Amino acid sequence: QVQLVESGGGLVQPGGSLRLSCAASMNIFSFNRLAWYRQAPGKERELVAGFTSGGRTNYADSVKGRFTISRDNAKNMYLQMNSLKSADTAVYYCNAYSGGYSYWGQGTQVTVSS
Repeated sequence: QVQLVESGGGLVQPGGSLRLSCAASMNIFSFNRLAWYRQAPGKERELVAGFTSGGRTNYADSVKGRFTISRDNAKNMYLQMNSLKSADTAVYYCNAYSGGYSYWGQGTQVTVSS
């Protein structure tokens, strides 16, 4: 059973930074794709940033230049978020895809407010 656990969310002022972590129950290189998604109240879940099967990264236009996705050589993926805006307020989810299955974490709340 694959488990993903996010952490690092919280309340931050506009312009501030947060670093989200996603801890997987197995080596993350076992997955074909890894990504961060977010869902704001009343909105659909959207892709924030991800790794393709070739290891390249892609970002939503709204976060390019501000967010950086990274991973270690074991079981962890990260999302460094800088210059945060109120529009970034959402629940952030870790996602992993492998063998036709898509796995999700429970989410971590990020609130950007003064």
